[in-house]
Amino acid sequence: MTTAKIIYGTAWKKERTTELVVSAVLNGFRAIDTAGQPKHYNEELVGEALEILQKQHGIKREDLWIQTKFTSLGGQDRSKPLPYNPSDPIPTQIQTSVQNSLKNLRTTYLDSLLLHSPLSRLPDTVAAWRALVELQDSGTVRTIGMSNTYDVRILEKLEQETGRRVQIVQNRWFEGNAWDREVCRYCRERGIQYQSFWTLSGSPSLLAHPSLRAVAQAKHCTPAQALFRLAQLHGVTPLSGTTSVQHMQEDVAAEEIELTEELKGGEARDIVRLVWDE
Repeated sequence: MTTAKIIYGTAWKKERTTELVVSAVLNGFRAIDTAGQPKHYNEELVGEALEILQKQHGIKREDLWIQTKFTSLGGQDRSKPLPYNPSDPIPTQIQTSVQNSLKNLRTTYLDSLLLHSPLSRLPDTVAAWRALVELQDSGTVRTIGMSNTYDVRILEKLEQETGRRVQIVQNRWFEGNAWDREVCRYCRERGIQYQSFWTLSGSPSLLAHPSLRAVAQAKHCTPAQALFRLAQLHGVTPLSGTTSVQHMQEDVAAEEIELTEELKGGEARDIVRLVWDE
């Protein structure tokens, strides 16, 4: 699991992927999220950015934490080149996808590999998870996890069937799903890293909440920074996909905001009760 408090997300960046990943790292990000899914991501351009960072800026591969995903056929755009043969068995699809990702990212290992979502059948999800366990045991992948998994029973089943606990969960975390409280709590109790996306864009009313704005004003930061910091202090590692250099710098700086006293009472406590129900 990454020790970084925030991760740069590369979805939807298209032809700007290389320049934005380079900019994000030069502005302080040390963890990068992508996927073997040409529909929303471009792994090859992330790999190009990693090479530029090493050759031109002296930032080595081992200085960065790189996460990608295996995306099953249901999440792929079949009009684009697939990273595996969909007629192959699921474990073979995953092996092929990972080898393609390693080539794209110009690396010999992955810091993290996620299943982009549960597969349509639970036995297939278990088979896919077994393939991830094998990749971890071989050293190709250092940590393994799940994305878009909102039912803790799936996480429990994977551990029961394979003896290997999910180590990372990456989910939408926003007011529309009550900030995924059940899965968040499950992860915190078991030492599973919970990564959030839609953290800002999915919660406009939270960003406008008077209590959050009061915290931001008191700490001389933006409401987005205050929300990121509160999330970090409650076991949530946010993804940021910003294209703004200013916001990149602000997002990375959020972890320096001191909220210890504020969490004992007042406006920060109000946000914790609202979001985490605690």
